[in-house]
Amino acid sequence: MSAQDHITAGIGWREHPGDGPVLVALHGIGSEARAFDAVAAHLPGWRVIAWEAPGYGPSTPLPMDWPVAADYATALRGLLKALDLPRVHLMGHSLGTLIGAAFAGRYPDCLHSLTLASCAQGGGVHPGADLPSGPAARIDDLTRLGPTVFASTRAPRLIFEPAQNADLVAAVASGMAKVQMPGYGQAVRMLAAGDLAADCAAVAVPTAVIVGAEDIVTPPAQSRRAHDSLPEPIRGALTLVPATGHALHQQAPAALAAAIRTHQGVSP
Repeated sequence: MSAQDHITAGIGWREHPGDGPVLVALHGIGSEARAFDAVAAHLPGWRVIAWEAPGYGPSTPLPMDWPVAADYATALRGLLKALDLPRVHLMGHSLGTLIGAAFAGRYPDCLHSLTLASCAQGGGVHPGADLPSGPAARIDDLTRLGPTVFASTRAPRLIFEPAQNADLVAAVASGMAKVQMPGYGQAVRMLAAGDLAADCAAVAVPTAVIVGAEDIVTPPAQSRRAHDSLPEPIRGALTLVPATGHALHQQAPAALAAAIRTHQGVSP
């Protein structure tokens, strides 16, 4: 059965039906639920649900101007309750790793396992402070350039050897061109305030980490730091995927799916 798009409790989500384990996927700051289609294709029999984060696609933005990762985790908890999913496997990519770790720290009983892909460390900025120049430039660029040009300038950085992978770059750009305000601005501020290492230290469910060896957006050192911050009893594998950039779920979906399947064996 083909993937289907839905909206529940103000959150859009895309489902790949299956009778097996349930995986919920959380996309990055410049992405969308559809970006996980290739991963789902490598998880036959699994039920894969990818959300559209608050403020993305049809999802209602969060009510606060500067949300933190815990606010997104609360929204995710509401979605899982509405879908009657008491316990799932959770996977976050990039910005989604901050949400995933925050969720795991607050709602451990809702998870069998957590997989963090291409970890975004966060900037540790106090919410409400002046936004640093880097994050502020993201918002300014989107406003000044418009989403299509904004996406075309940023997408090649997410793929290893973009000139040899034009189709992948186009797919990344297509998803990124759908970002909109205020959702994107909220996500930028959440990223600026995030502290993934601190959130990982509070995780109590089996957690694995995976990153592309050629990731220049969230370099492997960030994923190693997150992995090292996990409590040893629940620390799963750290996987480095060769010849792969930041968008590993699109450039190496089979490797990500294999890591998720393997990690399922770690979960209780």
